Amino acid sequence: MLSNAERNVIMERNIFVLSFPYITIAEGFFMERKVVLITGGSSGIGLAAAKSLLDRGCLVYEISRREHSENGIVHIGADVTDEAAVTTAVDRIIQETGRIDTLINNAGYGISGAVEFTEPEMAKRLFDVDFFGMVNVTRAVLPHMRQAGRGRIVNVSSVAASLPIPFQAYYSAAKAAVNAYTLALADEVKPFGIGVCAVMPGDIRTGFTAARIKEHTGDDIYHGRIGRSVAKMEQDETHGMPCETAGTHIARIALAKKPGTLHTIGLSYRLDIFLSKILPTGLVRYIVGRMYG
Repeated sequence: MLSNAERNVIMERNIFVLSFPYITIAEGFFMERKVVLITGGSSGIGLAAAKSLLDRGCLVYEISRREHSENGIVHIGADVTDEAAVTTAVDRIIQETGRIDTLINNAGYGISGAVEFTEPEMAKRLFDVDFFGMVNVTRAVLPHMRQAGRGRIVNVSSVAASLPIPFQAYYSAAKAAVNAYTLALADEVKPFGIGVCAVMPGDIRTGFTAARIKEHTGDDIYHGRIGRSVAKMEQDETHGMPCETAGTHIARIALAKKPGTLHTIGLSYRLDIFLSKILPTGLVRYIVGRMYG
């Protein structure tokens, strides 16, 4: 059955548009609605991207553990680290729509602390969500895209993947793994008409900052550097790019005809990544260390 949000009639720029679940009729044209699945879409960048995609006429499904209600966005409760739950969620979407055109792997969180004082289980949990959660959803969706002969997968990474941050070693490593996975997967599935790319945000104003798990053990041994590093990073995040801007960027990449493989959000961060590639590694690490070390 269609929800009210999915059976809506809107007037935009004096163009009559009638939206059904899978087809949009506008001025006599039939346009197939893109079916998008986004993980971690209940808040922050994920929710902003989901809203932007909805505004662009997509049928948006959102997977997260948190109960969430947003007009027009179909929420499915599932943990990306639970392979069975992910498969069930994907099967439901396929049953209801027949396909998934675009997958956005956005679910994730951060931890901070010195490597030697961060418990291995904490680091493993981070990788389970930020990396293997992405793997679980991708593996569940890929067969359907391959059979359809088309699809787009967008993995949300971080500038920290290219510029690892002191006292965020595990988060930086997880996002670096996302980038490497993206590049390799893109080559693997290109012959099937499937495009794969990663988007690297920098400092964004979201609840991600407050949700970060902080390990302050050893701060005295490190002469207060752990606390200062995290404080500086969180200050940058609270003054960072609005999540709506980042979400809009992700939505554009998700729907672009031929996006590149790695995208950095924000001009200043694109410059940072460019400089990190041409400057000596020692100089780059010295600068990052001065900022966050």
